[in-house]
Amino acid sequence: MTGGAGFIGSHLCRSLLERGDEVLCVDNLYSSTKQHVTKLSAEFPAFEFLRHDVTFPLYVEVDEIYHLACPASPIYYQRDPVATTKTSVHGSINILGLAKRLEAKVLLASTSEIYGDPTVHPQHEEYWGNVNPIGPRSCYDEGKRAAETLFFDYRRQSDLAIKVVRIFNTYGPGMHAQDGRVVSNFIVSALRGEDITIYGDGSQTRSFCYVSDLVNGLIAMMETGHEVTGPINLGNPAEMTIAELADDVVRLTGSSSTVTLMPLPDDDPKRRCPDITRAREVLGWQPTVDLEEGLRHTIDYFRNDLSRT
Repeated sequence: MTGGAGFIGSHLCRSLLERGDEVLCVDNLYSSTKQHVTKLSAEFPAFEFLRHDVTFPLYVEVDEIYHLACPASPIYYQRDPVATTKTSVHGSINILGLAKRLEAKVLLASTSEIYGDPTVHPQHEEYWGNVNPIGPRSCYDEGKRAAETLFFDYRRQSDLAIKVVRIFNTYGPGMHAQDGRVVSNFIVSALRGEDITIYGDGSQTRSFCYVSDLVNGLIAMMETGHEVTGPINLGNPAEMTIAELADDVVRLTGSSSTVTLMPLPDDDPKRRCPDITRAREVLGWQPTVDLEEGLRHTIDYFRNDLSRT
């Protein structure tokens, strides 16, 4: 698994290990933490970690490849946008070449960001998106779009067993407190009694999927037959405004934090909500953890994490 030390990757590693799989986690630790790796190594003899940058070829022997490598938060992917694009493009070429040599299934963790600032709601897989190709977010958005192109070209050219999923906003325990994602930002600010910063007027929407639900979707996709390639949206179709999320976080933390407004960043999507019809029909998958339950688990995680710092 590439990107296995990240937030989603570490949860996926754990789920695979708990069901008895052997897992090789490949990560350069650019936007992830070795803390996840250390915990998994201590608990599971079948877990192995390899520090490696996927923009360079990888020579290993595996049966299935989950390709999650790429910083997914603007604070990281905009820090070195050239490296972000290289990770999506060069990294995918290297991983697809490995999968071709091994005749292995390979799953791409793509993103809802390939829809850009969408003009279609909710977003379905046939929608081609509305992406600014030269904006500050395009290194990630266009990088993932190119990665999808490569995956489907390898399928057409070599009949490779590809799987492509488009991941919408995901949250849960294990998120980095400083990764710049809205859920972690709001919770950390609320627990510290600091102002909660909303970019824009708070009317923009997102749909938040708890990480255990997402992991179940990834595994279900990998277990499909050769005829299933995707792309398939994985996310929670319960759409809400950012202002509503802030209110929920303040209520659940019992915080006295107040909300401050800042200008909306360039190209930030105004609405984001997945159509998961295909996931329901093909994978038999849909989220089961509601937002309040998921937020309570995430708040407990950050409360414990912050108490140790």
